[in-house]
Amino acid sequence: MREKELRLALVCYGGISLAVYMHGITKEVWRMVRASRGAHAGDPPGDGSEGIYRALLAEIEGLADLKVRVLADIIAGASAGGINGIFLAQAITTGQSLEPLTDLWLTSADVEALIDPEAAPASRFSKMWALPLAWVAAGRSADKVEELDEATRDEVRTKLSHFVRSRWFEPPFGGATFTGLLLDAFEAMAHSDAGPRLLPDGQPLDLFVTCTDFTGHPERLRLNSPPEVMETEHRIVLGFSDHGAGGTLGAIPDLAFAARATSSFPGAFPPFTVGELDGVLETRSIAWPERRDFLKRALPRQFAANQADKAVLIDGSVLANAPFRPAIDALKERPARREIDRRFVYIDPSPGIKIRLGSGGAKPGFFQTILGALSDLPRQQPIRDNLDAIADRSDRIDRMRGIVTALRPAVEEEIEALFGHTLFLDRPTPARLIAWRRRAQAAAASRAGYSYAAYGHLKLSGVVATITALLYHVGGEPGQQRWRRIRAGIEAAIAERGFGGVAPSFSGKESAATIDFLRTFDIGFRIRRLRLMARRLSEIEADGVDATAMRDAIYTSLAAYLDRQRADDHPHLRHQVRRLRGHEAGPLLDMLGEALNLTALDGDTDARLADAFATLDRATRRALLLAYLGFPYFDSATLPLLQGEGLDEFDPIKVDRIAPDDATAIRSGGAEATLKGIQFNSFGAFFSRAYRENDYLWGRLHGAERMIDICVSTLPSTVRMKAGRVAAIKRAAFRAILDEEEPRLTAIPALIASLRIEVG
Repeated sequence: MREKELRLALVCYGGISLAVYMHGITKEVWRMVRASRGAHAGDPPGDGSEGIYRALLAEIEGLADLKVRVLADIIAGASAGGINGIFLAQAITTGQSLEPLTDLWLTSADVEALIDPEAAPASRFSKMWALPLAWVAAGRSADKVEELDEATRDEVRTKLSHFVRSRWFEPPFGGATFTGLLLDAFEAMAHSDAGPRLLPDGQPLDLFVTCTDFTGHPERLRLNSPPEVMETEHRIVLGFSDHGAGGTLGAIPDLAFAARATSSFPGAFPPFTVGELDGVLETRSIAWPERRDFLKRALPRQFAANQADKAVLIDGSVLANAPFRPAIDALKERPARREIDRRFVYIDPSPGIKIRLGSGGAKPGFFQTILGALSDLPRQQPIRDNLDAIADRSDRIDRMRGIVTALRPAVEEEIEALFGHTLFLDRPTPARLIAWRRRAQAAAASRAGYSYAAYGHLKLSGVVATITALLYHVGGEPGQQRWRRIRAGIEAAIAERGFGGVAPSFSGKESAATIDFLRTFDIGFRIRRLRLMARRLSEIEADGVDATAMRDAIYTSLAAYLDRQRADDHPHLRHQVRRLRGHEAGPLLDMLGEALNLTALDGDTDARLADAFATLDRATRRALLLAYLGFPYFDSATLPLLQGEGLDEFDPIKVDRIAPDDATAIRSGGAEATLKGIQFNSFGAFFSRAYRENDYLWGRLHGAERMIDICVSTLPSTVRMKAGRVAAIKRAAFRAILDEEEPRLTAIPALIASLRIEVG
C-alpha cells in the first residue's frame, strides 16, 4: 500500500476579535491531525468530528489503496493568528489539549475582562456625552445590533458604553492583564490530559510569529558606493522549533512573550515591553531562567546594544499580516520518509475586496487618508507576492520534472549502451552499485563535453553555500557580517587546499582533491539522486506495482541525509564556529567533514538499496537502476534550473484557503452572513458572549468543511468518491460538532436550532 503525508504549512492572519473564530478553525486542524496520528498508531477512534476524520482517512485508504497521514509541521501567524498559531503549535508538540482554551476564549475575550482596571470609567455617568458619538461611529454595526434579541442587544450596548467611556488617549485594554490571561491559557493546557506528540519522531514543528519593533533597530546594507549604509528595520520574526525531538517549543514565558508581542494591536493594547512580562512573572512567582538566551535570540540587535529591556513591540500585523515568507523558508531541510503532498493553508477570517476609500468617486477625507495609511492599507495588502513566489517554485519543479521525462529515453539508451543488457540480470550488491555509479558518472562527464565544467563549478558553488548556511545556523549568531565571515573562511580554506579545479570531465584530469571534497561534503547530490528515484518509484507504483521494500529503503536513506544537514545535528561545532576568525576555517572544515561522515551514510544507503533491488521483479529493477545510474545525466541538466530549490520536498506546492467565503455547505454569504466579530471594525466579539459563541461555532464548522475538502483533494486524479459522498461526510461532521457544542454554547440556542435545520 502506498503511503503519503499531507503536510500542512499554516499561515494565520490577524483579525482582532475574530481570534475566537480562528480558535474554532485551529481546533478542527488539531482534531484532524489527532485523528490521523491515532489511525497511524492503531488507537481507538476519537469522538465528535475527530471520529468523522478517522473514518474519512479509512475510506480514502480503502478507495485508493493509499494511506494518508495528515501533519501540521509549519505554523506562521500574526496578531490574532499568531496567538492561535502558538497555542496550536504547543498542542501539537506537547500532546496537550486545546479544549481548555475554548472556555477561556468565550469568557476572557471580553471587554470587561480585557479592560485595564485603571482605564475603567469612574462611574456610570463618566463621559456620557460620548455615547451618541460612539453609536454614530459604529455605523452599520449599530444597525445590526438593533436587530438582535433584547438580552444580547443590552449586553453589547452596555459593554460598548463601558469601552468608549474608559480613559482616552491611552489604550483601554490592559497589557499586564492580557499577559496574565495568556499565562492562564498555557497553564490550562498544561493541566489537560496530554497525549502523544502529533508528529512522527524526527519531524520538526517550526513556529513563526511576527511582531513590529516600534523604534526600529539598525541593519547594514552593502552597496557599491558607499560600501555600506545603515537602515532602520522594524520587522521581527520570532522563531521556535522542537527540532523533531518532542518536548517543548520553548519555555512558557518565551511563548507568552511572542503571543503578547504579536497581538499588541495599536490603540487597543499598550505596546509590549520585556518589563511588562517580568512584572507579571514576578507577581505570579514564575521563574524565567531562559530569559537571557531567549532575548539574545529574539532581539539580537537590541541585546547586543544592551537595549533588549527597552525594546517596544507592537502588533505583528502592522507590517506582516500574512507571514508566508518564514513558512516558505522553513521548507528547507525538512525530513521525508514517504511521498509528500505539501499544502500552504492560509486562514483569513475576513477575506474579500475591501475598497473603502474614495468610494463613489469622492476624494478620501483628511482622517480617512491618515487612518487608512496607518492601519487599513498595510493589513489589507494582497498576498500576491507570496503566492507568486510559491507558484514560481512549483513551476521550476514542474519544468524539472518535464525535462527529466523528456530526457529519460536518451539517458536510458546511454546507460544500456554503457553497461549492456546483462547488467540488469545481475543482482546489485553494494560494491557493484559503487562501481556502476562511478562508471556512469565518468561517462556522463565525457558525453557532456565542455558544458560539464560549468555544471561542476555550479555544483561546487552550491556545496560551499550549503556548508556556509549549515555552519551559520550551527553558530546561532545572526547577522550578515557573521555570514560573510564564515563564507570567506570556507572559500579561503578551499583555495588553500586546491579544491575547485573542475576540468571538463571526472575522467582523471580533474583535481583529486576536488573529487575528495565533493565526496566529503556534497550532500545535496545524494539527496537529489534519492529524490529522483523516489519520483520514478511513484510513477511505477501508480501502475499497481508493489515496491514497499524499495520505498522504505529510499526514504530511510533520504531521511538520514536530511537529518545530517540540519544544524541541530552538530551542536558540538558551535564553539568552533563562533571562534572563527579570518582564514582559519580549515580545521573547522575537517571537523564538519567528520561530523557529516557521508562515507558511512553512503555505505548504509548502498546496503539498503542493494537489498531492496533484490526484492523487485526484473522490469521494476531495470527501471529503477536506469534512474539510479542515469542520475548524473539528469542532474547536469536540471541543477542549473533548480538553483537549490525543490531539493527538500520534491513536488509542487498547492495553496488552500480557509475563510468564511470558502465554506458554503451550510450557508453562503461569507463573513457578513455568519460572523459577528466583524462588527465595530472587527472588535465586535469583545462586546458579547453570544457573539463569541457564534463565531467560535462557525469557526469549527468552517474548519471542518475545509479540512475535509483538503483531505479529499489528496486523492489521486484517477480516483473519485461517489457523487454526494463528500457532502454526506460534511453533514456528519457538522452534526457531531453541534451535538458536542450545544451544552456549552448556551447563549445561542436559536442559532444552533437553525443550523440543525440548514445542515439537515
